[in-house]
Amino acid sequence: MSKINSHKDLKVWQESMDFVVKIYKLLEQFPDEEKFILTNQIKRAAISIPSNIAEGAGRESNQEFFRFLSISQGSLSELETQLEIAEKLKYITLNDEIKKQIIFIRIMLTNLKKSLINEK
Repeated sequence: MSKINSHKDLKVWQESMDFVVKIYKLLEQFPDEEKFILTNQIKRAAISIPSNIAEGAGRESNQEFFRFLSISQGSLSELETQLEIAEKLKYITLNDEIKKQIIFIRIMLTNLKKSLINEK
């Protein structure tokens, strides 16, 4: 991977930032009693995805960047699980757009990690 000027240049960061906004809008459907429990966990996981991409991109080595991309992947899996819990509780209905965006971000993170390995 050639050196980037900023994490903002990364398509996966841009996509995950847009995804955070969609998640926040989706959470507006939650019942009041969940506003500070499950919604808080979901928000934290969603925010963690682009935040760790940004932190990793700002690090000095590809190895460190790889580690933060792995953390982003973990947060994405955590978020996906929490959304499925919310769906099982009938707080939300996950539409295909959200499901596809999760897959798309996961693929981009995986491919970015592969590009870092191939640079070694």
